[in-house]
Amino acid sequence: MKRVSKNRKLSFEKLDLDKLYSLDEASELVKDITTTKFDASVDLAIRLGVDPKNANEMIRGVVSLPHGTGKSLKLLAIVSPDKEDEAKKAGADYVGLDEYIEKIKNGWVDIDVIVTMPSIMPKLGPLGKVLGPRGLMPNPKTGTVTIDIGKAIKDIKGGKIDFKVDKTGIVHASVGKVSFTADKIKDNANELINTILKLKPSSSKGTYVKSISMSSTMSPGISIETNVE
Repeated sequence: MKRVSKNRKLSFEKLDLDKLYSLDEASELVKDITTTKFDASVDLAIRLGVDPKNANEMIRGVVSLPHGTGKSLKLLAIVSPDKEDEAKKAGADYVGLDEYIEKIKNGWVDIDVIVTMPSIMPKLGPLGKVLGPRGLMPNPKTGTVTIDIGKAIKDIKGGKIDFKVDKTGIVHASVGKVSFTADKIKDNANELINTILKLKPSSSKGTYVKSISMSSTMSPGISIETNVE
């Protein structure tokens, strides 16, 4: 039988598993029930009443979190030489073209985001098997394939994230860190939820947002009222 740690027992004692908490309450509680020694991420899991197999119900989008994610993202800009200065000034951690394509071919994927230009995408196509499974392939829908390289990099570094419903109908996304104030966690979570609400497809019948859960790394999930809008 799996042993439950003392800290985890204390977390469950503070949490009512049968209660639906308001977003305000959850944003306070997630800080209180987190016992990790590191600055844990705060995540939302939003279960939607959609069928991801239906192309019209594949919920995907981007959102700029007002207070950022709290994460230090390693960003690679694969751009033409004339865009390199723009990328560096905007804050890209790595900037280049063929040399980085070759590094990725050889197995280097020590990055969180890749930003590139439409004209460069044909060169990245052969890397799909490496980048795709890791969620690193640039995509115009997420703003990572663009002519405006500087803006894209600043947006991502400033807290812009992309999200996508998985095959079970759930959107998973990080909305900050436990070190954030409860108000900042709430603001970020609210921004994500409202963005997803605006993406409700006309073909979706019945309840659109079925459940919302907030948790931190290794903490229990906190069930949140779905009428947060």
